[in-house]
Amino acid sequence: MSAYNVAQKLIKSHLVRGEMAPGTEIGLKIDQALLQDATGTLVQLELEAMQLDKARTEVAVQYVDHNLLQTDFKNADDHLFLKSAARKFGLWYSRPGNGVSHPVHMERFGKPGKTLLGSDSHTCAGGSLGMLAIGTGGLDVAAAIAGQPYFVKMPRIMGVRLTGKLPKWVSAKDVILEMLRRYDVKGGVGKIIEYYGDGLAELSAMDRHVIANMGAELGATTTVFPSDEETRRFLKSQGRVNDFVALAADKGCTYDLEDTIVLDDLVPLIAKPTSPGNVVPVREVAGKAISQAVIGSSANPGLRDFWIAGAIVKDRTVSEEVSLDINPTSRQIIQNMIENRAFAHLIKAGARFHQSGCMGCIGMGQAPASGTISLRTMPRNFPDRSGTKDDQVYLCSPETAAASALTGKITDPRDLEALYGMEYPRYEAPELEIINTEMLVAPPEDGSSITLQKGPNISSLPDFEPLKQDYEVPVLLKMGDHISTDEILKAGAEVLPFRSNIPEISKFAYTVIDDTFYDRAMEARGTYGGHIVVAGDNYAQGSSREHAAIAPKYLGQVAVIAKSYARIAWQNLVNFGILPLEFQREEDYSFLLQGDLVRFKNLRDAVKAGGAITVHVLKDGHGREVHLSHSLSERQLAILLKGGVVNDFKEKLAVQSPR
Repeated sequence: MSAYNVAQKLIKSHLVRGEMAPGTEIGLKIDQALLQDATGTLVQLELEAMQLDKARTEVAVQYVDHNLLQTDFKNADDHLFLKSAARKFGLWYSRPGNGVSHPVHMERFGKPGKTLLGSDSHTCAGGSLGMLAIGTGGLDVAAAIAGQPYFVKMPRIMGVRLTGKLPKWVSAKDVILEMLRRYDVKGGVGKIIEYYGDGLAELSAMDRHVIANMGAELGATTTVFPSDEETRRFLKSQGRVNDFVALAADKGCTYDLEDTIVLDDLVPLIAKPTSPGNVVPVREVAGKAISQAVIGSSANPGLRDFWIAGAIVKDRTVSEEVSLDINPTSRQIIQNMIENRAFAHLIKAGARFHQSGCMGCIGMGQAPASGTISLRTMPRNFPDRSGTKDDQVYLCSPETAAASALTGKITDPRDLEALYGMEYPRYEAPELEIINTEMLVAPPEDGSSITLQKGPNISSLPDFEPLKQDYEVPVLLKMGDHISTDEILKAGAEVLPFRSNIPEISKFAYTVIDDTFYDRAMEARGTYGGHIVVAGDNYAQGSSREHAAIAPKYLGQVAVIAKSYARIAWQNLVNFGILPLEFQREEDYSFLLQGDLVRFKNLRDAVKAGGAITVHVLKDGHGREVHLSHSLSERQLAILLKGGVVNDFKEKLAVQSPR
């Protein structure tokens, strides 16, 4: 191969194991690591279990942006723990309220040509700067911080050519919603999405962030943009022009798959409940009354996104039926919003300002009223993610959210011209933004003497037993397609404070689907020694939270049997010693029911041998064999058989440091 696309260049320059053949396992050198607090507490506990002395990556940053509500001691204690762990293990620490991890990392640390691994599925937003940025489970990030390669199946590269210019009232959010309209939440699985073409000139670096961020909703491994003059402009605006490196696809390069988006043809789009892939034109649902519009999150984090909302509501008042909630990306963004008057316009119009963080995106407050519609510029609208059981969350652009906040109903922003005689506001980015680094704490040169500060809610990782030869366990739950991590282990203010307390957070496993699951799992653990669950396609789509694997593991989950898996969740299951099996026949999925008893014989040997794995299903006094398979590499098999990555690391450390 003589001509490479951008994704291939990034992979080739960091490849330490394997070959760039789609579907085969490769190992990548990781330059930077990103942690957030909802997943980072577990990562720091894993680093403690691995007995790490100091981070081996060029840069590693611990952000506090998810669990900001301090309704009791738990979150506040965890913030102190994270600060002490960052100092001990050599990570930067972004203090509570400093800002949302992905855009702050892009502003302060992201560099074209580098690799970034993060314990958050939206880490892929870093691809907007010409990085290979991948979200994954915390154990993978802990291993990378400890200096290990990151292993992933080599994706296919999908080139998406952008041509033309964005029409008035259409923005970057509509580009990624168009991709979701075409490909739904599974269309990016096993792929890297690379954008190129003359249409890139229409997209600022933060516009590209919007598109790259929600590549996670496509199921893509990551999204990649070239590093060009717009990248240089952005880094210059952040006072980091010296970090610019040009990175472009070679002339004559090819892609495994290709598509084209003509920007001129796009219209304002919106994702209806309860999936980011349920996309229609705004005009198709226009007129429905709303009670809330929320602007912010890592999916629309740019200064321009808040400015356009402020320009739309300027000298007007939000409908008395609507709460317009503003979640500023960072303290730096707030300062710049004050400078360009967006803050004043929004406040005068009646907007409610919240602290810099993820907030309602992760269900940390801002729950909408029951039975009402909430418009959000956020990346996900899975059931109950907002904190309201019967939520009706729609995903849209800042233009659509602000227009609808004015009228009190879902409104195509193009209609503002007729309703208010409003011209489309044109944003001009400042050459140099106001920079604020005051809330970023650099690591000390040597943190070896620092003691981890653990509150009473923080418990060390439980021990996990290796995979056994024989099991006879019940099917405790049968699920359909596209089950999300929010349904396996819910987010929100009630649950996330227990993220560093595995026994407690396990009580919430699968409760969105079945609120009897915990009691039944504990009974099965005592009677049978464990359980399995069954699912359809794309099991565990959504966030990277490994609690969706570790909590079921704590409750005795031996295996998941599904038609297919989301990438991150599949790896998380392996990392914690849960066997991810796949149906070979559709009729076996239909045959296997909740309550069935299944028997595995010589399972360790069968897993090591590869090929078909036979499970005997006991049903009504009769039996039937179901044939399953797995697609694990030899490296993953070794980890799984030991009971997970932590056990694997402990074994390696014992060999390296014999007593």
